[in-house]
Amino acid sequence: METPRWLERYRDGEREQVWHELRQYGQGVREPGVDAEAQSVCDEMARRARHNIDVLVTRLRDQGYRFHTNDDAQEPVEPLFPPGTEAIALVEWLETTVGEIPMVVSSWLRLVGDVWLVGTHPLWPQSAAADPLVVELEGARYPEASVRTYYEGELDAWKDWIADDPDAGGFVLPVAPDRLHKANVSGGGPYGFRLPDATAEGLFIGEVAMPFVAYLNWVFRHGGFPGPASGEHQWQVRQSLAQGLLML
Repeated sequence: METPRWLERYRDGEREQVWHELRQYGQGVREPGVDAEAQSVCDEMARRARHNIDVLVTRLRDQGYRFHTNDDAQEPVEPLFPPGTEAIALVEWLETTVGEIPMVVSSWLRLVGDVWLVGTHPLWPQSAAADPLVVELEGARYPEASVRTYYEGELDAWKDWIADDPDAGGFVLPVAPDRLHKANVSGGGPYGFRLPDATAEGLFIGEVAMPFVAYLNWVFRHGGFPGPASGEHQWQVRQSLAQGLLML
């Protein structure tokens, strides 16, 4: 079978078409002859996403943004933790414990790291209500805790739930608080990835379920703050942040 040349075409700007084809392949992206090519596209996507996040963090800091926890204390938070030394081991552990994970999750763990854009903008005090980007797969903000233990607890809780309610739905690996919790308001369940999933892109469960790359493109089009929120200067801030970000 001829190699689809996904990576070459992705780099040449055919990104929407490449993701469409990868979605059409479904779990077939794991087949010999296309698996390495599909993973290469996911890795390239992750590098572009990391570039965008670096740009956003720099711009937000330059604008006087305070990255902080989503509670009353509003303790300062480091917005980006690069991949840790255990990132690859965590990929392998997830595949052993939960089942196959989307290729993009592996790429994110290895090449992006943990991201937390919750905080307050001086021109837009309501920014935390705009669903700022958070993806924390390694749990790097909590070095004293084991993210594996956390995931095991969530998986066990889901197994108990599904035993009582067979229609409860599949397991969601939690990687971010929901829109309301980001704003320090009682809300719903966390955002995360539906697992197991052997596709390239996977399904990200947020306010709605979306392919992960589609979700990220939506986030970056809004400068990292895609949700509805009030604020006189919100569009000025979002546009200044989104300018020139790479589409994935």
